Amino acid sequence: MKILVLSDSHGIHRSMRKAVALESPELILHLGDNDRDCKVFQTEYPEIPYRSVRGNCDPMSAGLDIDEFVLDGKRFFMAHGHLYGVKMGKGRIIMAAKERSADVLLFGHTHVQYYSTDEGFVMLNPGSIGDSKMSYATIELSGDEVLCELKQALKQGDGGAAS
Repeated sequence: MKILVLSDSHGIHRSMRKAVALESPELILHLGDNDRDCKVFQTEYPEIPYRSVRGNCDPMSAGLDIDEFVLDGKRFFMAHGHLYGVKMGKGRIIMAAKERSADVLLFGHTHVQYYSTDEGFVMLNPGSIGDSKMSYATIELSGDEVLCELKQALKQGDGGAAS
């Protein structure tokens, strides 16, 4: 299963569309800051399921603050990250993931891409799809493996596709 992970879109739909076109995902996860941008997925990609959480820029959203679910036997925990103070450090969100026995922790908010397996689970921040770097991440679930890649829809400054 191929999963597209986006965060912090801030109303920039062009970059979201570009990431979907580049990746052809089977599932889209949006980690907040304009969770209403997910209406793009509902209308333009109705065949692709998605899940989202709200961020600090979504005060009027009826969305979830966190989401927990299981895919292919892997327990996912996703949150925007602002409620866990991720700009000051990852300690609180790591503890929350451990309390939930997460295999995969997804968070945004910092606009900085991050990937680690140091805590005994996958920890991934796709960066911001809405800023100039148009950063995002993919996850491939294959058997017992969780394969992650940090990507950019455009290289900064040249408008070309990045690998």
